[in-house]
Amino acid sequence: MFIFKEINKIPNIKHGFFSRNSGLSKGIYKSLNCGLGSKDNKGKILKNRKIALKKLGLEKKKIIIPYQTHSNIVKIVDENMVNKRILADGILTKSNKISLGILTADCAPVFFIDVKKKIICAIHAGWKGAKNNIIKNGVKLMLEYGSKLNNIISCIGPCIGKDSYLVKVDFFKQFISENKTNEKFFKIIQKNKFMKFNLASYINFKIKEIGIKKNFYKNFDTYKDEKNFFSYRRSKDKKEMDCGRCISILSLI
Repeated sequence: MFIFKEINKIPNIKHGFFSRNSGLSKGIYKSLNCGLGSKDNKGKILKNRKIALKKLGLEKKKIIIPYQTHSNIVKIVDENMVNKRILADGILTKSNKISLGILTADCAPVFFIDVKKKIICAIHAGWKGAKNNIIKNGVKLMLEYGSKLNNIISCIGPCIGKDSYLVKVDFFKQFISENKTNEKFFKIIQKNKFMKFNLASYINFKIKEIGIKKNFYKNFDTYKDEKNFFSYRRSKDKKEMDCGRCISILSLI
């Protein structure tokens, strides 16, 4: 599990970006697979989620994990929505009776915390969600819910690294047509054919663009680090039948 020490210092907040280790799943899902969307044993997945919650001292809380579709939708949740299917890629709460969970396997888990109002937001940000303003939508909903921009801090968890995210030129053109300055998030590998994309840096830019001054992230690479992380792209390249999901948890206490 990885935590940001800057976030850990905030009173009444618990967070953790979990690796794929210390769980019960076997085979390609070894071992802390928390994704019910995978073909892994459901019972083991649910037990893995409990293991993660216990690691943070949150075993008495229910967790809400949205049904993620790479959308830009963010929804407010509370304890009355436990066990409901929530179609969104971001969830927000001010309830200390639940924990928020995000599942990833190359995409980035992103947390937002209002240190004054105790409002938290957890987001699943792949390239599509980030490009389609899920970051902006999450912060906007926090502001509508009573937050002030100056009180919000954020962090970006483990995702695919800049040296592993190979994309085609059509992908690159989508970002350039949005804003020519997006060119800085790409590295040319083969002219007019392939680039590499820096997802974490792009998300960081989107966060700073909104006006959040304190954002923390570290250069992980879920694709390269097979020991610690599941990776959808790596599983595809290895022609595996499926892929597990790492969990990231954010909670008020």
